[in-house]
Amino acid sequence: MSPETPSTPLVPEQRLRRLEDPVGDFPFYNGAPTAISTRQWLWVLTAVVAGFLVLVAPIHWPGGALGALIPALLFPLIPLAAMAQVVPGHWKAIFGKVGGRELRLMWGFALLNIVVSMGIGAIVSALTDVTSNAAAQLLSQSDTAERIGFFAKTLPQLFGEELLTLLPFLALMQLLTLRFGFGRRRALIAAWLLSSMLFGLIHLPTYGWNLVQCIVVIGSARMVLTLPWILTKNIWVSTGAHIINDWLLFGAGLLAASLMAAA
Repeated sequence: MSPETPSTPLVPEQRLRRLEDPVGDFPFYNGAPTAISTRQWLWVLTAVVAGFLVLVAPIHWPGGALGALIPALLFPLIPLAAMAQVVPGHWKAIFGKVGGRELRLMWGFALLNIVVSMGIGAIVSALTDVTSNAAAQLLSQSDTAERIGFFAKTLPQLFGEELLTLLPFLALMQLLTLRFGFGRRRALIAAWLLSSMLFGLIHLPTYGWNLVQCIVVIGSARMVLTLPWILTKNIWVSTGAHIINDWLLFGAGLLAASLMAAA
């Protein structure tokens, strides 16, 4: 199938059974709602990298706490702008409605991810050295205004992390099905694994370049956070699960630090 070929209806055998809703499919990889060429995907992925580099670059942004929001906002806006340029009128296909079911899924997958990541983290830490997230320690040493700024910054930043994971996911789906002849299910699983590995690798500087921790622990957590996307094809659901997950973990760490300080 070429990128210009219209998509065909999915049969049940092409889905991951209970991991996917029975209707709807991922956008773009199969020419629906519109096609994205290889060159266009390269442009979008370049924008994803550019957004990430803006986020992590050691730039002193003016404006204090508000200025700190600039790179966090540019992180998702740059790839979204590239998508809007490549597929004008169709870039919203990665979004969906948010209702009661979607909110329940956000909470459910966030809690599932905490259980999974803590379990895998405990196993890995028993076998090898692991590095803690420095952001948790900095948060415990911050004042109230800085903490509010931190949690506000995570909203666009975590949305950007979803784009950084799921846009390559779609590009991989197209590459694997069109160029390598993978069936949809096989391509989905490969894109899920590879995009999760990519997510783990970008966290290497955060966790002291600990490859095992980033691939096994962070990569496994990313696989769980990608599940709501696979289920619903709605980036809001995976973003919501990601935000709830991180806020609960950082909030619990902050509470523990406060209790220890008061003891």
